[in-house]
Amino acid sequence: MTETEAPFDKTWPMIVYALYLASLVAGVTGIIGVIIAYVNGTVDDERLRTHYRFQIRTFWIGLLYMVVSTITMPIGIGWLILVWAVVWFLIRCVKGMVALNEGRAHPDPTTWLFG
Repeated sequence: MTETEAPFDKTWPMIVYALYLASLVAGVTGIIGVIIAYVNGTVDDERLRTHYRFQIRTFWIGLLYMVVSTITMPIGIGWLILVWAVVWFLIRCVKGMVALNEGRAHPDPTTWLFG
């Protein structure tokens, strides 16, 4: 008999990923998402903790990219940084959702890249 990992409730982390994706249209949902991630980030299940850690880092690194993009808009490079940030954000959210949906811990929650 092989041991399998116990199922876990992925509702809240999935909501955070959905709020992050919605934040590309309505920015306030990203703030709601990071608050949920902070509140739930101390759960017992390590698989969920990795997702919350990844989500929190995604918010703050994404915000940093947005600030840098805004500052560099006058010299033209800001638009490239903005496109990079949006693509980066989308890929991180989708990869996180896939891992969560498969019941896996996030493989590298501390990465600055795509995860």
